[in-house]
Amino acid sequence: MVADQEAVLSVSHLRLALSESDVTGNLVEDLSFEIGRGEMLAFVGESGSGKSLTAAALLGLLPPGIKQTSGSIRLGSQELTMLSERQWRRIRGRDIGFVFQNPLTALNPSASIRAQIEEVLRVHAGGARRHREDRAAQLLREVGLADLAGPQTYYPHQLSGGMRQRALIAIALACNPRLLIADEPTTALDVLVQAQILDLLARLQRERGLAILFITHDLTQAARYAQRVLVLYAGRFMEEGNAAAFFKEPRHPYSRALRDAIPAFGQETNRLFEIPGSAPEAGHYPPCCRFAPRCTRRTKQCEQSSPPLSAGATCCACFHPYEAHRP
Repeated sequence: MVADQEAVLSVSHLRLALSESDVTGNLVEDLSFEIGRGEMLAFVGESGSGKSLTAAALLGLLPPGIKQTSGSIRLGSQELTMLSERQWRRIRGRDIGFVFQNPLTALNPSASIRAQIEEVLRVHAGGARRHREDRAAQLLREVGLADLAGPQTYYPHQLSGGMRQRALIAIALACNPRLLIADEPTTALDVLVQAQILDLLARLQRERGLAILFITHDLTQAARYAQRVLVLYAGRFMEEGNAAAFFKEPRHPYSRALRDAIPAFGQETNRLFEIPGSAPEAGHYPPCCRFAPRCTRRTKQCEQSSPPLSAGATCCACFHPYEAHRP
């Protein structure tokens, strides 16, 4: 949790559930976290853990059939959960920027890149057309697309995947948002371009004091770029802590299993480590610890009740966590 700086985003006891009546357990269960100014928090976990669903709730864009049943979402001092759709439209793009997974489908193929940036400025900031044009050119240069800031018109189909993602970042940052949500921003990009995009986000984070929620499946990316890491499994909080300490010595069995599944550079092995079993079906969760059926440290206690969240620099929801060794 953020202790030495003002929280830009505060989420408290968030619960998201299917509207159907024959489900067991919330899709996201009692999730709380904060992100401070100039800080990047990485959400990690397997597909179906609730990462992108939580991001949708933060934007007021939950899909049909899913509802927020309780909890608070605050941007600074403003409570977001009671906003109308009209009020949400003022928040999205102005106070909260969003970088989508697939830049090809997120961009409008019939509008130029500059026009799409200027549209965000027109809707949220207004001002003279010349000012919007100058601001769009400035943003393109800032994200490393100086060639697109000139007089020639460029459309999404004329750009590479990495350039499209940079253009999306420029659109997301157009109105100087307080929070940026990056949901798998390097999907389908090659390794070198992935590093360039994440280096860009890290630089903008430092220069602008951005609060960033970084959603990723790649734990090595989280270790390199995030200040804190939060692990989700089947919609439940597993562990949160400092990124460097987390990857050195994760305490939750699920967190440690995720780390151990990363191939070590130069390591020769006939078989990679894998987590036994599979994640439960969404909306049909056991009433006990949700990771218990796959956990090698489980006991009868784990199969009968849900573990409480421990306090400390590294928060962990486990009856039998790995011990934290003193340096």
